[in-house]
Amino acid sequence: MTAELIDGKAAAASLRHAVGEAALTLPRKPGLAVVLVGDDPASQVYVGSKEKAAGKANIVGSVRRMPGSSTQEEVLSVVRELAADDHVDGILVQLPLPEGLDADEILSAIPAEKDVDGLTAPSAGALVLGQEGLTPCTPQGSMRLIKAVESDLSGKKAVVVGRSILVGKPLALMLLDANATVTIAHSRTKDLGAVCREADILCVAVGRPEMVTADMIKPGAIVIDVGINRIERDGTRKLVGDVEFDGAREVAGHITPVPGGVGPMTIACLLRNTVVASARRQGVPVPEALL
Repeated sequence: MTAELIDGKAAAASLRHAVGEAALTLPRKPGLAVVLVGDDPASQVYVGSKEKAAGKANIVGSVRRMPGSSTQEEVLSVVRELAADDHVDGILVQLPLPEGLDADEILSAIPAEKDVDGLTAPSAGALVLGQEGLTPCTPQGSMRLIKAVESDLSGKKAVVVGRSILVGKPLALMLLDANATVTIAHSRTKDLGAVCREADILCVAVGRPEMVTADMIKPGAIVIDVGINRIERDGTRKLVGDVEFDGAREVAGHITPVPGGVGPMTIACLLRNTVVASARRQGVPVPEALL
């Protein structure tokens, strides 16, 4: 068989359109503030993309750019200022921060109701307890792609390869909440291939180029490849995922490509979280299209 591609670009475009329409229904425009410390080139590109995407989705986007020499207290002061601003519904601190800054303390200064990245302890706790909150964007995007293929995950066997707080752990909790039977695998898992072959839904987020190969995939499985790795092959640089795509496509039932799979969903879900946060803060129902 040849797997059907899960088109993350199309799914993201649809969600961003829904977000833009939903934003117009609120009493005031949602506000998203990004804090960018230092001049890391990749971070500059990511933040520029987020700012542009916010404007297209009828969200008031702003970026607080700070020099790499900023102190812990200076960054905390900016985050606390944004936390107190009634017109800011979402705060995102672009990671990684320059060396010497304590990211955990800075992220902890973001109020849970404005934590559109879903990375603070209260947001993680709400996810564990099944309470209302804002969930991390990449796992949320992954779940949306899975459910576009299979709406009912009850009893499905899901394997998440990777246990990071950014993707692996929250994604496992979301799958569990959807009534899947979930296994978390990682670098110390014995016979990783055998574990992966049990999965009806295989999600890979380890940051290792093409680590999961065709022989590790159950025929017909849904494969979600979260990895984005830059490698050099035949003298050219290219992007590949954590799954060896060409081989995996001959075994899986559905698979996300890299690029064009999970990646586009991350910013779309960030925008979705901002509008959801804004609706809750303004005391109006969250637009149904975003639930």
